[in-house]
Amino acid sequence: MSTVYILLGGNQGDPAANFSIAKNELEHKAGNILRESSMYTTAAWGFAAQPDFLNQVILINTTLTPAEVLEVCLAIEKLVGRIRTTKNAPRLIDLDILFYDSDIVDEAMLKIPHPRIPDRKFVLVPLCELSPNLLHPGLRKTIRQLLEESSDTLDVKRI
Repeated sequence: MSTVYILLGGNQGDPAANFSIAKNELEHKAGNILRESSMYTTAAWGFAAQPDFLNQVILINTTLTPAEVLEVCLAIEKLVGRIRTTKNAPRLIDLDILFYDSDIVDEAMLKIPHPRIPDRKFVLVPLCELSPNLLHPGLRKTIRQLLEESSDTLDVKRI
């Protein structure tokens, strides 16, 4: 069994309802959800002229490979109704694989750990809630250290 951290995000429709659908689908298609962070709201990152995002991090156990987890995540996004347009555009749902065990994957369509973890408090805050001492395998720093060093100034509010 492998452990996988996944970030759920969205700012269109009913993000909390979309998260519920996504978590149900992940349980059926990828593996058991072991833990969930609180939900957080954050102003949009990278393209501010849109509604705030809802974000949450979950931890799952899976027998799937990283590529298979990605395939499941993309299928769930499609099921919920996500249509990919431009980068950082508003969206119904976004599922990002943050970590897969302590593996490092560097492929064209899949990079694990997610390359922008250190830059985004909306990822670091819920991740730190779940696993503050989790070691980033590439940077060799804990999530707590990355959060303390983050230059991201966006407010991340627990709801």
